[in-house]
Amino acid sequence: MTEPLIQDRPAAACCGATVKFDGASPAYRRILLAVIAINAVAFAAVAGGALAQGSASLGANALDFLADSATYAISLWAIGKSVQVRSGAALLKGASLGLLAVFILGFAIWRAVSGAPPEGAVITGLGLFGFLANAVAALLLVRHRDGDANVRSVWLCTRNDLIESLVVAAAGGLVWLTASRWPDLIAGGILAAVFLQSAWSIVSQSRAELKAATRQPQTQS
Repeated sequence: MTEPLIQDRPAAACCGATVKFDGASPAYRRILLAVIAINAVAFAAVAGGALAQGSASLGANALDFLADSATYAISLWAIGKSVQVRSGAALLKGASLGLLAVFILGFAIWRAVSGAPPEGAVITGLGLFGFLANAVAALLLVRHRDGDANVRSVWLCTRNDLIESLVVAAAGGLVWLTASRWPDLIAGGILAAVFLQSAWSIVSQSRAELKAATRQPQTQS
């Protein structure tokens, strides 16, 4: 049966403001389940390459796929809950994304003073694989990129993954051309910066929604 389109569109509030899409539709739940599966498969593939090559950029990519699988599962659980719960879940995801960025930056610094250059062809190949996986996820999620903090955090993570995979692929090409580990390490630093920016955006929106919910208590459970 075709679902009513209104389920996937923002509703108008009584005061004239627009209520952001909160993910409460069967279609969006199915999309999240598919995206979780995509990220889990991509993590397994990229993590193997990262461990074999000792690559900072592939390590960042693999950890992000793993983190996305977990945070998307949290997003799925939070759908239908109160504004406080949804915003709190998004706040947790933003904080974890920030911690991930710090870890990646630390790993890149550690790799800068130890280890040989990884294989550029492997990095590029897995980067392109990650891009294709993320492109499929982004196509599934693009209609829901402007929802509440919980929904928007899913889109921002997926958008980051697209950028990340291209950076990883480019780093692999530069490693191959220069026979140096520095392009891989610089790519890891760039990805850490992208993650920090998104973490700030998610945390800021979550806090704003929590404050608004405190001023106007929600009736939903």
